[in-house]
Amino acid sequence: MPWKERSVMDERLRFVARLLEGEEMSFLCREFGISRKTGYKIYSRYKENGLLALTDRSRRPVRYGNQLPPQVESLIVCCKEEKPHWGARKIRELLIRRLPDQVRIPANSTIHAVLDRHGLVKRMGKRRSRPQGTLLSNGKNPNDLWCADYKGEFMLGNKRYCYPLTVTDYALRYLLLCEALESTREDLAFIAFERLFKDRGLPQAIRSDNGVPFASANSLFHLSKLSVWWLRLGINIERIKPGHPQQNGRHERMHLTLKKETTRPPGMNSLQQQDRFDAFIMLLFHIVWLDIAKNLILET
Repeated sequence: MPWKERSVMDERLRFVARLLEGEEMSFLCREFGISRKTGYKIYSRYKENGLLALTDRSRRPVRYGNQLPPQVESLIVCCKEEKPHWGARKIRELLIRRLPDQVRIPANSTIHAVLDRHGLVKRMGKRRSRPQGTLLSNGKNPNDLWCADYKGEFMLGNKRYCYPLTVTDYALRYLLLCEALESTREDLAFIAFERLFKDRGLPQAIRSDNGVPFASANSLFHLSKLSVWWLRLGINIERIKPGHPQQNGRHERMHLTLKKETTRPPGMNSLQQQDRFDAFIMLLFHIVWLDIAKNLILET
């Protein structure tokens, strides 16, 4: 047998009906699980307005203390229709002249909200373009393509954060740079890349994500100062699509090994951490050249 559902109004009707039949208020309140104050309130509402009073009432306030008078709101709309090119500030000055001193003049924000509510505010701004990524090359030779990124920040022993800037050669899978920086500021990246270019030369292209300092969300074509500098040096810029780290998969895989070998546990300060990065780079250097030597022996 299915359960019989009862609404709140049904319960109120049963409560009032039993009161009218002569049952005591205190007994009914205990049975229905309500206070006597609530019971008398339900009964008084029934006596004043009948059955309609037993329905649920809206919880909306009867009045709002700071609600704008409808006459003032209509006057704001009329002023805007007279002066369609005026904004909230000028319309407020017009209200000061037209309204008597006893009427409280609304603030600029209130006037703007009224205009917006009536559809009288023009939206002039353009949607900000989102980065879409670029075409990606397949660097087959050394220095054809470099991959750059920041290994996620981590805390050193002295409670300061370290932001490792890493650069790898796509063809050789060799770690060209791993610099322990204190932040992702552009000036620090400039110094690191300038030193790297002097040591290794210039690549044909550099691949990165769309984060700082490689890209800028508010600039034309999302070019940052660092990427503009690369373009002036004749370096092509490649960017992966947002949310697609697999497009820089070789570099991300290197980050996993770097984290295991050099940051567990981290160094006490940036100098100690840089020593660990340098030792890791030398280890990879020997591994890469051993692989190259083996391939040369097999070819001969």
